[in-house]
Amino acid sequence: MPRKTRPFPPYQQQQRQFERQTARTIDKGHGRRERRTLTSTIGLNAYLDWPQVGQVCRVVRERFHRGAWKTETAYYVTSLRRNRADAKRLLQLARDHWAAIENGLHYVRDTTLDEDRCTIFRGHAPQNLAALRNTALNWLRTRRAVNLAANVRRFTRQSLRLFTELGYLK
Repeated sequence: MPRKTRPFPPYQQQQRQFERQTARTIDKGHGRRERRTLTSTIGLNAYLDWPQVGQVCRVVRERFHRGAWKTETAYYVTSLRRNRADAKRLLQLARDHWAAIENGLHYVRDTTLDEDRCTIFRGHAPQNLAALRNTALNWLRTRRAVNLAANVRRFTRQSLRLFTELGYLK
């Protein structure tokens, strides 16, 4: 005979509700619907060997596109305590983080450096070229270049100027 499971006592249920927070967003655009649900907890902090852990979060992203739902789950550990970031704020921070990566890195590499049309694919060449592209973009950003595309064109057309600025030529 299977053993019956007993629910948590009322006190523990209240404690678990206090430990958890949930926030949800629903978006529609680009021909798809997206739901994001973040659940944060402080109940796991004592079990983690992580310095200054504030909260542990799970983000479930559900996307309806072309007639099918796709689900993706990501887990986060943050040093932000509840008084600095509740579940709604953490969900916004996670979304802003990925938007910054997409707009600040992938978009620049795809449009300015035309990385998607690169036909080099053998051996370590793709990784080496990606490292060179990242180095070039980071170098331009340290120079506070406003228009990355214009700077790339200028240094491509005047390669001696690039080597002069790098300190290889006088």
